[in-house]
Amino acid sequence: MLEVQSLTKRFGGVAAMTDVSLSFESGSLTAIIGPNGAGKSTFFNLMSGAIVPDSGQVVFNGENITGLNRAAIVRRGIGRAFQVASFFPSMTVAENLMAAIAAHRGQWGDLAHSFPRQGVRTRALEVADLLGLADESDTLSAKLSHGDQKLLDIALALALDPTALLLDEPTAGMGPEERWQMIEKVQRLWAQQRLTLVFIEHDMDIVFSIASSIRVLCYGRVLAQGTPDEIRANPAVIEAYLGTPETDEPA
Repeated sequence: MLEVQSLTKRFGGVAAMTDVSLSFESGSLTAIIGPNGAGKSTFFNLMSGAIVPDSGQVVFNGENITGLNRAAIVRRGIGRAFQVASFFPSMTVAENLMAAIAAHRGQWGDLAHSFPRQGVRTRALEVADLLGLADESDTLSAKLSHGDQKLLDIALALALDPTALLLDEPTAGMGPEERWQMIEKVQRLWAQQRLTLVFIEHDMDIVFSIASSIRVLCYGRVLAQGTPDEIRANPAVIEAYLGTPETDEPA
């Protein structure tokens, strides 16, 4: 289980997160939603070790991991993919994945050789196949489509063998058809790997279609949590974020 307990974080005079307590059951698929500035990315930064809370703690599988650096948190099984994909553009898909796997296994020296350990190459191709990138394994990452670059970023997180995966807006910047193709792959990945998967998403059609549970943040606090049906009918969420059928879609 992944849980946060009374997390608080301020940046100068701005309270980005205030006394947030949430839990995510092992194997669950949870969406984090809320208006712009709600604290969603800050929440992920706190859970993944990118920043340290002023107070409160992050607990994973019974261990307090608050204050550990990102590498230590990854080793404990929490992976993260970002809103803006991050990879080596001059390397192929397979090379990016092999580099991530070798670094995670402490085998950086292997990358100096033409033929890295077979286990590294095999694992890289397995992960590429899981995300539908097998046919692009020898393609330079810079030449991938936007959607495939996002898939590569998820693949890089998956290559580190996480049991919990945080996805920050996996469909950002995509057209409607590409969004659904992406989210179908994410849902299939979750089902196959039995990950604890938490994702930030603004497209409410996607959220209500695939999330088992939803957490709503607003101004750095928990506004609501529940099933899609409960969130859809929650008056506070409707007022703060979802709006009514006569109003615009959330940003």
